[in-house]
Amino acid sequence: MENGAAKPVIVAIDGPSGTGKSSTSKAVAAQLGLSYLDTGAQYRAITWWMVANGIDIEDPTAIAAVAGKPEIVSGTDPANPTITVDGTDVAGPIRTQEVTSKVSAVSAVPDVRARITELQRSLATSAEIGIVVEGRDIGTTVLPDADLKIFLTASPEARAARRTGELKGADVHTTREALLKRDAADSSRKTSPLAKADDAVEVDTTELTLQQVIECVVTLVEEKRAGK
Repeated sequence: MENGAAKPVIVAIDGPSGTGKSSTSKAVAAQLGLSYLDTGAQYRAITWWMVANGIDIEDPTAIAAVAGKPEIVSGTDPANPTITVDGTDVAGPIRTQEVTSKVSAVSAVPDVRARITELQRSLATSAEIGIVVEGRDIGTTVLPDADLKIFLTASPEARAARRTGELKGADVHTTREALLKRDAADSSRKTSPLAKADDAVEVDTTELTLQQVIECVVTLVEEKRAGK
């Protein structure tokens, strides 16, 4: 590296939906000049492909049989994180309710997790300047040796309110129920459940503004870099 000062730093940010994970991760990466990877988008992309190809989402064997087929490419620029499947831009389609309702079932299949985890590790290890990787099992399973692990939390009420702000016309109560259902599914799955790593720094974002969360995480990353 030309500027001997900054070594590449791998930052893992985990936590359930609605904690400000994506907004925080993108902003921190942009501010510190790091790459950025939204691992949830990769699981959404493979789910979108399964739906588009008529794979039975209720059948883990059918899902496992084709898990290696779609070519998923993630762009790691925090200002413009792109995602394509077999050359098609799916950034919009993967956010539909149909994909959202099926992503937990698809991502619980071990073959799917193995495939996507491999993709995530290769992107993280090849990031020359360092990378912020956000997801649900990054600190525990995907990158257990990450330089810094952060686990974002917030009350179900705060998370539902934020999500409702993102999903126009959504009702807070329904959103809260959907979030809790997804948490339960992701926390109880056998392969790489949503969990806080023992050495992760927990940040409760319930009472914090997004800007405060970003500042907190940037400080943690800068301290980690300085102490290296």
